[in-house]
Amino acid sequence: MLWFVGLGISGFKSIPIEALDVLAKADIVYLEQFTSPIGKSDLSKIKNAVKGEFKPAKRWLVEDGKEILENAKKKKVVLLSYGDPYIATTHIELRTRAIEEKIKTYSIHASSSLTSMIGECGLHFYKVGRIATIMSEMKSLTTPYYVIYKNIIEGNHTVLLLEYNQDKDFFLDPKDALNGLIETEKGQKRKVISTSSYAIIASRVGFKDQTIISGKISSLKKRDFGKPPHTVIIPGRLHFTESDALKILGECIDEPFDNSEKTKKISKQMMEKYVPMVREALKEIEPHYKNEKEFQVILENANLYIQDAEKFLEDGQDEVAILSIGYADGLVDALRLAKGLDPKM
Repeated sequence: MLWFVGLGISGFKSIPIEALDVLAKADIVYLEQFTSPIGKSDLSKIKNAVKGEFKPAKRWLVEDGKEILENAKKKKVVLLSYGDPYIATTHIELRTRAIEEKIKTYSIHASSSLTSMIGECGLHFYKVGRIATIMSEMKSLTTPYYVIYKNIIEGNHTVLLLEYNQDKDFFLDPKDALNGLIETEKGQKRKVISTSSYAIIASRVGFKDQTIISGKISSLKKRDFGKPPHTVIIPGRLHFTESDALKILGECIDEPFDNSEKTKKISKQMMEKYVPMVREALKEIEPHYKNEKEFQVILENANLYIQDAEKFLEDGQDEVAILSIGYADGLVDALRLAKGLDPKM
């Protein structure tokens, strides 16, 4: 028998009453601590609530799962984790394996910091987009960068989880995460994030010393956010009720504003660059064919493709818009080559 039990977000005091009975009757309780740390006081209280064997479980033990599953075939085993037990994909995979091995599984859910922090910040949960994790290895920031980009384009908020290494007792500082994103912007140049972007730092959600501080990244970089864990939220399109709640429920260094106003789709960025360029190239080549009627239809088609590209983009048909401007560019290059001109002029 294998129980998956959530600890909740406020330490021992947030454990569901039903779970206390399960912990007392279990033969073995594994406490998973790699998704979030647990304080010494809470750890001591959990140990006292367990009557059977108590075992702290490192990441490798849960991911491997063999020891837990073997014990669960003969004994009543509990995997206790911070928050809700199924926020971690590792736990879902372990439960799937248990069921495949004919082991009975049971679940006791609890509040999760992921869901709780959204409400604590005053944001609308349905506007949360894809979640990403930022690691201390800065080469890995391209993925979270584009997660933010896609979410902002849709007007959604991005929750950024920060690296926690249990073995090294390491927590990624939110200021380091923000600095890494700014450095990534320098290479990607999509105008996704800058020091003037608005961000939220949610710290120790569910505990007495919880803080929620928001403002421009330039302002946040000057603050000390205290003890971890921390989470960074990059808002997308803020509803006025979200802005009002942010100002009341947390500390706003700067007036909340909409991040999505500055970020444009890659297709739109490309069109803003290429449409004027192709139109100018067409204007330059037209005098070379002034008296050649047989080429007028090609010139007209190039101009029509430019107009179509703008119309398709306006209608939200981004891919067709890019194709159209590409056709126009191709015709202009062909006309240049026919006159022996460099197509890159």
